Amino acid sequence: MASQLPMNPQMEQIHGEIRDAFRALSNGFQKLDKIKDSNRQSKQLEELTGKMRECKRLIKEFDQEVKDTEGRNSPEVNKQLNDEKQSMIKELNSYVALRKTYMSTLGNKKLELFDAGAGASEPVAEENVQMASAMTNQELIHAGTKTMDETDQVIERSKKVVEQTIEVGTQTAVSLKGQTEQMARIGNDLDTIHFSIKKASQLVKEIGRQVATDKCIMLFLFLIVCGVIVIIVVKIVHPNNKDIRDIPGLAPPAPSRRLLYAQEFRDTR
Repeated sequence: MASQLPMNPQMEQIHGEIRDAFRALSNGFQKLDKIKDSNRQSKQLEELTGKMRECKRLIKEFDQEVKDTEGRNSPEVNKQLNDEKQSMIKELNSYVALRKTYMSTLGNKKLELFDAGAGASEPVAEENVQMASAMTNQELIHAGTKTMDETDQVIERSKKVVEQTIEVGTQTAVSLKGQTEQMARIGNDLDTIHFSIKKASQLVKEIGRQVATDKCIMLFLFLIVCGVIVIIVVKIVHPNNKDIRDIPGLAPPAPSRRLLYAQEFRDTR
């Protein structure tokens, strides 16, 4: 019937996984009948319980796919898909009920083992009662004193263990505190290093700008010196060159001139 149902690829994949899980559950319960050891039975039941959870999850996914495609399918197809979902739920519930039966049987077996163990210990208790009744008062006092001494020793050992535990806890707390402080110092050092790196980066940039400015100035001075040297060389080679006659320090000496006020004084006369 399932193979004739109109399903999309996702729905078919989920349906196939559910059927594989049901087959695994069937084989698992058949194997459980052959297991006699209670511990192995418990382990097998745990594995089967995990398979049931997986089936429940897959059935929910199948139901969600049915709801998503409900609007695109005809009412007859939706009815077939819902019937298939209900069939899978019933099959899963049957395995859940079977698991409960096995769990109940396994619990009764463990209870019987427990009762058998308790029954075996009763003669020992009865024997102790008979031994106590056979003792004299002095022997009973001695036995009680011995038991109290043993109890005191156990208490003292417990106290030592507690004291050692407290001491270890205190040392651990101190170590943690020291490590916390060390981490805080490391954090502060990292902040300082980061600040220093930032300042150094800024300083390097400033030095770079200053070096670039100095290079420009030196280049300009070098050009001036070269120009002066060229003019001197030209003056030496061509002393009568008119183009450099008016340069200060290089032009020939001008003829002596009289002061302006002397000329004006002569004109007034």
